[in-house]
Amino acid sequence: MPRRAPIPSPPPALGEARGPGRTGRSCATAGAAPGGGERGAGVRPGLRGTRAHLVCPPQAEYHKKYGKIFRMKLGSFDSVHLGSPCLLEALYRTESAHPQRLEIKPWKAYRDYREEGYGLLILEGEDWQRVRSAFQKKLMKPVEIMKLDNKINEVLADFMGRIDELCDERGRIEDLYSELNKWSFESICLVLYEKRFGLLRKNAGDEALNFIMAIKTMMSTFGRMMVTPVELHKSLNTKVWQAHTLAWDTIFKSVKSCIDNRLEKYSEQPSTDFLCDIYHHNQLSKKELYAAVTELQLAAVETTANSLMWILYNLSRNPHVQQKLLKEIQRVLPENQMPRAEDLRNMPYLKACLKESMRLTPSVPFTTRTLDKETVLGEYALPKGTVLMLNTQVLGSNEENFKDSSQFRPERWLQEKKKINPFAHLPFGIGKRMCIGRRLAELQLHLALCWIIRKYDIVATDHEPVEMLHLGILVPSRELPIAFRQR
Repeated sequence: MPRRAPIPSPPPALGEARGPGRTGRSCATAGAAPGGGERGAGVRPGLRGTRAHLVCPPQAEYHKKYGKIFRMKLGSFDSVHLGSPCLLEALYRTESAHPQRLEIKPWKAYRDYREEGYGLLILEGEDWQRVRSAFQKKLMKPVEIMKLDNKINEVLADFMGRIDELCDERGRIEDLYSELNKWSFESICLVLYEKRFGLLRKNAGDEALNFIMAIKTMMSTFGRMMVTPVELHKSLNTKVWQAHTLAWDTIFKSVKSCIDNRLEKYSEQPSTDFLCDIYHHNQLSKKELYAAVTELQLAAVETTANSLMWILYNLSRNPHVQQKLLKEIQRVLPENQMPRAEDLRNMPYLKACLKESMRLTPSVPFTTRTLDKETVLGEYALPKGTVLMLNTQVLGSNEENFKDSSQFRPERWLQEKKKINPFAHLPFGIGKRMCIGRRLAELQLHLALCWIIRKYDIVATDHEPVEMLHLGILVPSRELPIAFRQR
C-alpha cells in the first residue's frame, strides 16, 4: 500500500497518518482500540477534575491535508477515517444486517468472569438484533416516548429548585457539569427503574453516591485496560482489574435490585409498564435485560448532560437566539403551564437550536464501524476487519456542508429552499447502529430547555475562548463561564 507523507510534527502518540490503498489494493487490518460505535459508547479514560488536558484531535486538519479519507496509526491501532457525507452515505448503503462495532474487551472480560449477559454495546450478530428489536419497539417510537414526559418533568421540577439553591449571588453554579449529570442520572433512572435516587436533594443517600462512584471507577479503570491488554490485568489480578470488577459488581447489584422490584410490582399487568412490557413480550432472559438496561443507562447519562451543558453555553454566547427561543416557548406555553411532549411539535426553533448546538459542539466527536466484509468506499477498497472512524464532528465544522460553520445559527435548519444533507449531521450515529436512546434524549433535552429558558436568562460571564477536550466525549477545557439570572 502506498504511503503518504507523515503529518508535520504530530503528537508522539499519534505516530503518522497514512493514506489508504487505491481500489484493488488492500489496507492493513486494524486491531482493537478505545472508544465506541454509537452515541454514548465512547467513555472517558479518566475522572473529571483529574483528567489530562488533551485538546480535541485535529482530525479536521488531517482531512484538509489528506482528503475525505485517510489512514492513521495510533501505536498498534490502525484505522481509516471518513470525513464526508458522500462516503458515509456509501457506507450506509452497503451496511450489512448486523453492523459490527469496536470490541469493548474490558466489559466483555467482566461479563465472562461473572457470567453476566451482554448488552447492546457488546452484542453482535443475531443476538444483537434480537435484543435491539425488543427495546426498539419502545424507545424508537415517538408515541411511546411521549408517554414518558411526566417522569421527565417530575425530575426537571426538582432540578429547577436545585438550580436556585446552588446559584451564588451572581447566578453562577460551581461544577455545573456535575449537577447536570445528577439531573440526567435521576431522569434516566426514573424512566428505567421507576425509582428516584435522591441526587437532587441537599444530602444524597449512600446508595446513590455509591452507584455514582462505582460508575466513575468503572470508567476510569476501563480506559487503562483498553491501552494495556485486559487479559494481562486479569491474569495478574492487578489493582486496576480488582477495582474494575468491584465497580461492576456494585453497578450490577444496584441495577438488578431496581429491575427485580419493578418486574415484581407489575407482574400481574406487565403490559402497563415500560420495562416489564419489553421483558415479557420479547423472550429476553433476565441476564440480557440486566445487561441491556445497565448499558443503556451508562450510555445515556453523561452524553445527555453534556449536550445540555453545551447548548446552555451556546445560548449564553448568542443572546439574540435565546430571546427568539424564549418567545417561541412563551407563545406555545401559557405562563406556569408545564411543557408536554405534544407541545414540542409546535416548537421548530427549539428543535433547531438543539440541532445547531449538536453540530457546533457535539458530545461525541466520532462513531465507529468494523467492516464485516470487503467494502469499496469512493475509490478505495477496504478489507474485512478494517476499523472505520466516522468523524462526525468534522462534518459539522466543514464549510462545504455548512456555510459560516463557526456561527451558531439555528435558522439554517429551518430553511425550505436549501436542504442540509442528512449525512452531514449525525450526532446519534448512523444506520442500524444508530443510538437507540435518541428519542428519549431529545425529549429530555427539549423539555429541559423549556423549563430553564422560561425561568432563567443564561448569561455569559466572559467571552474568552473555551476549548473542547476529548475524553471519549467532548468536554470544555474550563468551567463554563455562564450564569443563571432569574427573569
